[in-house]
Amino acid sequence: MTDFPPCPKCKCEYTYSNGTLMVCPECFHEWDPAAEKAEVETESSSKILDANGNELHDGDTVIVIKDLPVKGSSKPVKAGTKVKNIKLSEGGHNIDCKIEGFGAMGLKSEFVRKA
Repeated sequence: MTDFPPCPKCKCEYTYSNGTLMVCPECFHEWDPAAEKAEVETESSSKILDANGNELHDGDTVIVIKDLPVKGSSKPVKAGTKVKNIKLSEGGHNIDCKIEGFGAMGLKSEFVRKA
């Protein structure tokens, strides 16, 4: 007997394949496991998490958790600095923000926590 995934709607373990779709005999839910898997992968890869594992969103307020050196400046961004209204972006520095006294800059999400 092959191992089919449980029903995403009712968690029934007695699902079966009907061609390209999976079918649940208890709630009659039909779904495409390949499409569901792709959706979960894109959803999990697009999440940006802070140092504590909390999901960040555009417009959140975060707090810097360690002193961060700034290129071209003699003083670092101090730990405990509150950064308001962040914008999430792609790449290594995945937070775009404005920090008072420094201006616009990019931060890595691993050095901030959600306020």
